[in-house]
Amino acid sequence: MICKRNNSISTGRVLLAVALLATFAWGQMNNGVMSPPANARPPRLENVGIEQHLDAQVPPDLIFRDDAGKTVKLGDYFGRKPLILNLVYYNCTMLCGEALAGLASAMRLVKFDVGNEFDVITVSFDPRETPEMAAAKKKDYVGRYGRANAASGWHFLTGQPDSINALTKVVGFQYQYDPKSDQYAHATAIMVLTPQGRISRYFYGVDFPPKDLRMGLVEASQGKIGNAVDAVLLYCYHYNPETGKYGAMVANILRLAAAATILIMGIFLFILWRLDLSVPRRTLPSGARTP
Repeated sequence: MICKRNNSISTGRVLLAVALLATFAWGQMNNGVMSPPANARPPRLENVGIEQHLDAQVPPDLIFRDDAGKTVKLGDYFGRKPLILNLVYYNCTMLCGEALAGLASAMRLVKFDVGNEFDVITVSFDPRETPEMAAAKKKDYVGRYGRANAASGWHFLTGQPDSINALTKVVGFQYQYDPKSDQYAHATAIMVLTPQGRISRYFYGVDFPPKDLRMGLVEASQGKIGNAVDAVLLYCYHYNPETGKYGAMVANILRLAAAATILIMGIFLFILWRLDLSVPRRTLPSGARTP
């Protein structure tokens, strides 16, 4: 009798716990505070993200103002060299500063120079911001980058809503303004453009691997910058749009290794053949026999 009673008590406790959990979960669902599904965005972030538009043309006629207050068109920067485009706002207290600092750090580790092999266009998506604010940011981050001629190749722009909306729509940059905090919710990424202004690559986050950044610039330039090593790396690595990174192509690496092995063996056999020709051969006297 004691065992049966203990078993019934344990079963009752389990049933009670299950009932309490079910009641709590139902109440949470009815109150609308249950955690959203993994594929759902939190409130106020429904329209935030980055949608890749690879090979899309950035409109060259969009009008902005540079850090000196001069009216410019995006097309003014096209036609000469690959570009890096990033979208921030200068009053951002969180991600934008991290993204700009990460970009400056990554570019320092790439041997290509801003203003020589490539240019950078940083655009504020807050229409309230001014060229003076752009100039202050430029002074800060060009100073962090610390290379000559960078000021002539890193452009900080501000613009009106029409131009900003057209640019963000083309590149797939989605953001949302929160009036309570007077801040923008947004993701972070940089886009590598061809010299003609077509979107070639996206790199996400605030830290950009220098190897990926270099390969992205070489690809965007269509081989006009870089060297033979870059060509080999691009043969062995492939850009993955889903991750925004370059990954190893195992099949191509194996082909390259096999070709290198054959080449080395061929060189080795050629050297042996040349050495064999250079060794003087003894001539035997007439009538002599070889041992």
